[in-house]
Amino acid sequence: MSEKTKVGVLGATGSVGQKFIQMLENHPYFEVTEVAASERSQGKKYRDAVNWILTSPIPESVAALEVKKCEPSLDCRVVFSGLDASVAGEIETDFARAGYVVVSNSKNHRFDADVPLLIPEVNPDHLGLVKIQPYGKGAIVTNPNCSTIGLVIALKPLVDRFGLDAVNVVTMQAVSGAGYPGVATLDIYDNVVPFIGGEEAKVESEPLKILGTLLKDHIELLPLKISAQCNRVPVIDGHTETVQVSLKRKATKEEIIDAWRTFRSVPQELNLPFAPQPAIYYFDQENYPQPRKHRDLGRGMAVSVGRLRECTLFDWKFVVMSHNTARGAAGGAILCAELMKGKGML
Repeated sequence: MSEKTKVGVLGATGSVGQKFIQMLENHPYFEVTEVAASERSQGKKYRDAVNWILTSPIPESVAALEVKKCEPSLDCRVVFSGLDASVAGEIETDFARAGYVVVSNSKNHRFDADVPLLIPEVNPDHLGLVKIQPYGKGAIVTNPNCSTIGLVIALKPLVDRFGLDAVNVVTMQAVSGAGYPGVATLDIYDNVVPFIGGEEAKVESEPLKILGTLLKDHIELLPLKISAQCNRVPVIDGHTETVQVSLKRKATKEEIIDAWRTFRSVPQELNLPFAPQPAIYYFDQENYPQPRKHRDLGRGMAVSVGRLRECTLFDWKFVVMSHNTARGAAGGAILCAELMKGKGML
């Protein structure tokens, strides 16, 4: 893998696009050679077109790139899509038809029958769907919603060892998940907003595909009941979720904690650059995990779990926390592309 793969970023001036560019700086597998965005940015140098909102400076290798149209004439093999859902679907399809590998953070293709909804540690085998896509050398791979990712990574070891019958989850989601400029200060300061448009439906449906079984030409959904309530809270980065689960097989507290602490998967075995080691941190301290203290573990790619205890309504309850713009967006998509590179699919 000594030769870097050329990549482009679609929606490069937006908040997710900026995170892609930040996290791809000096990446051992990928080099950003193209940036593309809306008409108002086209033709400008990236540094002149972007309202850079991140704390680190714009990478010098990208700052002088010309912002181009979101059209499949870019000099790269892979495009990372941070496009808004209002335009992402058709653009991503055009790129795939033209032979590009599209790794998308947008929701448009997540439930296409032949498109993997990928968390590399959870369902790497779902990349087999790419073989039946009608794009030749092109492909579309999506990563899930930011609040889905942390939840499902925490659920995966439980599914494998004990089976799951039902899940109830309440999320407390960071303001960065709303993009930029995001939620107005007067709406979120000293407040909790108990509604995020479309979020609960995603959290209730996406895990069923991710945890499902790859068949010849589609994914058989996992028969699991999930109930979700989603809230926006005044935290900058890091989604916290309180989770209750009913297991198919009885388990002790020690067995569940061991399942989390020993969880490894293909990205860890391949030692991919963005694969956290470990993937899951379990904390014994009763007041952990906390976003400010734990969101950056594993370069923001690890999931933190704590407060496992018996539940009077379900079997067990616990707390999950993950970084929503690293693991839950750009970093998660980059890890998907790393997995494809590791499997010789690029």
